Amino acid sequence: MNDLRLNTTVRVASETTEIVRGQEDKFLGQLEPIVRNHSIELDMSPVERIDAAGIAALIRLYCDAVQAGRRFTVLNPKPHVLEIMSIVGIDRVLMAAAEGARGTALGMELSAA
Repeated sequence: MNDLRLNTTVRVASETTEIVRGQEDKFLGQLEPIVRNHSIELDMSPVERIDAAGIAALIRLYCDAVQAGRRFTVLNPKPHVLEIMSIVGIDRVLMAAAEGARGTALGMELSAA
């Protein structure tokens, strides 16, 4: 029997429009359990605003994924969000990994509630 954790990428579509101070714990709480067992492609198209706390949350998820032997990548950031990611240099890390090999994608949405 195949272990799906080894070759599965979960595509997560966040309904969160802001990853900012005060919301990062909820964001992390939704994604950390998933990143321990699956590689994640986070569709950031709904995200219109990100601050230092949001950047730190993305870095933490990336580090958790690497530590678990998984991948964490972001897809479709809005231009302003991409600009913020570029300023701190994480765009090269989080988006370049999306260009690599992908496993079977399973759809999943995060609820803003």
